[in-house]
Amino acid sequence: MVDSVRAWHPAVPSVREVLHATFEQHAYPAHTHDDWTVLLIDDGAVAYDLDRAAHHATPASITLLPPGVPHDGRSAIDGKGFRKRVLYLEPDWLPAPAPDAAATRPTIISPGSITAVRHLHAVLRSPVEVMAAEHQVLVLRQHVLTHLGTASTSRRDTPLARRLRELLDDRLLETFTLAEAARQLGAHPSHLVRVFSQSYGIAPHRYVTGRRVDRARRLLLGGLPPAEAAVHAGFHDQAHLTRHFRRILGTTPGVFAP
Repeated sequence: MVDSVRAWHPAVPSVREVLHATFEQHAYPAHTHDDWTVLLIDDGAVAYDLDRAAHHATPASITLLPPGVPHDGRSAIDGKGFRKRVLYLEPDWLPAPAPDAAATRPTIISPGSITAVRHLHAVLRSPVEVMAAEHQVLVLRQHVLTHLGTASTSRRDTPLARRLRELLDDRLLETFTLAEAARQLGAHPSHLVRVFSQSYGIAPHRYVTGRRVDRARRLLLGGLPPAEAAVHAGFHDQAHLTRHFRRILGTTPGVFAP
């Protein structure tokens, strides 16, 4: 295991920083963060103290560290390092009661939470999948709130879902975020995702992608080359179109091109 660190700031609402690191011997002294920290261990294990209580982070869980609470970290296995992926999320990512609850319950073992974090890291590899990454942040938020016992009850809001759908249709070819839609519609992004999914049976980002693929398919059948069809359908480039085209339609844009 060779020490390595990679960090970047994705253009995704609520996500301040992403860190991928491998450490053979490094041990973190006690420190604090301004942000929420979501830790995923890929290899090895980490022993840490959070607010003077001992905990372990392993690949079978995710670890949630609240803002402003002291913690340290070191390998929990003698002679073996650890490999980790970390999300640093805005301080207001969770509501006010959450930091106190997280300080006593930082370990989350629900499969849904772990899957959400893994999916989020996978989506964050692509700078053009902003809404998909944003959706995964909101999915993770709901899992965390459930774990902490502070989840809000879901209610159907068909008029709001319809307004969001109209907004998505109007801005189909633009790059924008659920956070922007939430500000425009006067609702929290998590609530927007819930009511839209309840009303239409699909998440907003998948609705947008499906509409764009459908548009690209028609443009291809009309004689537009794949590279041009991609741009005119709202995709970043032909590779971006091809990835989603194959996922949704099971084939490449070239099959529909003249």
